[in-house]
Amino acid sequence: MPNFCADDHWLAATDAADPLSALRQQFVFPVAQDGTEVAYFAGHSLGLQPINAKKYVMQALDDWARYAVDGHFLGRHPWLPYHELLTGSTARLVGALPSEVVVMNTLTVNLHLMMTSFYRPTPERFRIVIESGAFPSDRYAVASQASMHGFDPAIAVVELTPRPDEPHLRQDDMLRTIDQLGDSVAMVLLGNCNYLTGQAFDMPTITRAGHAKGCIVGFDLAHGAGNLDCQLHDSGADFAVWCNYKYLNAGPGGLGAVFVHEHHHHSDVPRLAGWWGHTKASRFEMGPRFESIVGAEGWQLSNPPILQLAALRAAMEPFDQAGISPLRARGDRLTAYLLWWLNQLPTTRCRLLTPRESRERGSMLTLQVYTGAEQLTESLHRQGITVDLRRPDIVRLTPAPLYSRFADVARVGKALLAELAT
Repeated sequence: MPNFCADDHWLAATDAADPLSALRQQFVFPVAQDGTEVAYFAGHSLGLQPINAKKYVMQALDDWARYAVDGHFLGRHPWLPYHELLTGSTARLVGALPSEVVVMNTLTVNLHLMMTSFYRPTPERFRIVIESGAFPSDRYAVASQASMHGFDPAIAVVELTPRPDEPHLRQDDMLRTIDQLGDSVAMVLLGNCNYLTGQAFDMPTITRAGHAKGCIVGFDLAHGAGNLDCQLHDSGADFAVWCNYKYLNAGPGGLGAVFVHEHHHHSDVPRLAGWWGHTKASRFEMGPRFESIVGAEGWQLSNPPILQLAALRAAMEPFDQAGISPLRARGDRLTAYLLWWLNQLPTTRCRLLTPRESRERGSMLTLQVYTGAEQLTESLHRQGITVDLRRPDIVRLTPAPLYSRFADVARVGKALLAELAT
């Protein structure tokens, strides 16, 4: 671990030396009761508002007022192709080809659309492998998909579980389970970064293991997109889904996105169809026969909400300015510094649930606080520090690389020591 310290001069010099620190100026910060900016460590739940979000949303509203229906074709950014403004930045963010990604819907809707296409169970091969402690919406989705195909979720849904007294999964155990059950597994579906523990999974290795047994492999990138350097195309994953309002700062309930690997673009994968997935050249001929766009866009159903797209366009700008690899490196430095502070906390009061190795985590660190987790988060909030509580005893903290500083990490570290070391 690098040589860290709490000296104010060191903090100021370290923040000043990193050119990515300037990205902080592109975000709006909540203000604490004393009038200072909040130290915001909940970007894994909802990201801060980009300064340009209001400007771009107002542009879309102005075009609506000025052009009405003609705004689909007129104005600074006509609405008909508006979602295409996000295609390049989205592809760069997750390491995909432009044809492999599309911004649409919300995460669980997209997950159901992908499973409608790729979860095609048979009496012999029907299981879905997920990680234990997967986000509840993912669990509900896979269980309901199994039920709709006539299978008992208690049998069809297989959870990868950590060893006793260990907080996160071992990759060897995951691969062993896939190998042993693979002939009965239709789909492996993992959060590539677990929402609760922050454990990041090796997508290429897991994908190869699943494909070797004839399984479809998909990932939920809700806590990976904008946090990890995902390299989706090279991973070989069949599909992925994610939301854009956490690390990606698209706003509450913001649009999600989908990745479909190019090796499925010309296959006869079944799908639910809607007019926005119809080939663009003849979409407005309103013909009775659906002709799919080749690529991820072919999974679209309806025309997208322009105001949400406008906010997301603002949110993607700083990612394009920085690049996901430099941002991931900065996030790792900030998180390593946060880990330096957490290592000083008494083990009688809390334990770290997130893997310590940087290759096995993103920016978020999760503490299990044995007693008083709710009181701890309330005390931090009174001090102008926003963290995330998952009742009864889980506290999640994320120094988001786009807008967090080493000084912010020191602030929360000192507060945690004051609260837990007494």
